[in-house]
Amino acid sequence: MALGERMADVLGPGSVVALRGGLGAGKTCLAKGIARGLKVCSEVTSPTYTIVREYEGALPFYHIDAYRLEGDDDFENTGAGEMLFGKGVSVVEWSERVPRSIPPGAFAVDIEIREGDLRLFRVSGPKDISLEYPRD
Repeated sequence: MALGERMADVLGPGSVVALRGGLGAGKTCLAKGIARGLKVCSEVTSPTYTIVREYEGALPFYHIDAYRLEGDDDFENTGAGEMLFGKGVSVVEWSERVPRSIPPGAFAVDIEIREGDLRLFRVSGPKDISLEYPRD
C-alpha cells in the first residue's frame, strides 16, 4: 500500500502502471495504494470478473485485470485499451498476458514473492523515481 501511495505522487494523466506477479503477490494491494494516493474514496476491489473498474479521485483511476483475457485482441475488445490513453491513471494487473497493449512509456512493476510475507518490488518506468520506505 505504501509503495502504491508513493507511486501516485509521480503519476499523471495518461500514466499506465503494468503489474506482473504470481497469484497472491500483492498486485491488487499495490493498486489500492495507488488509488489511495490518488484520493479515491471508494473501496477498490479486484476487477478479475468485471475486467475493468473505474473510480473517481484526484484523477480518474482505471483498474484493469487481464487475468481472464486471452491476449491483446481480447484486451482491445473489452475497451480497456481506450482507457490507457485517457485523462486518468490506468493500472493493469497481469499485464504480461497483454504485452502488445501496454504502451512503451508505462511503468512496470514486477512483484516477486519471497519467504513468508516478504515481497520484492522492481519498478521501472519512463522517468526516474525515488521512493523511500518507510515513509515519514
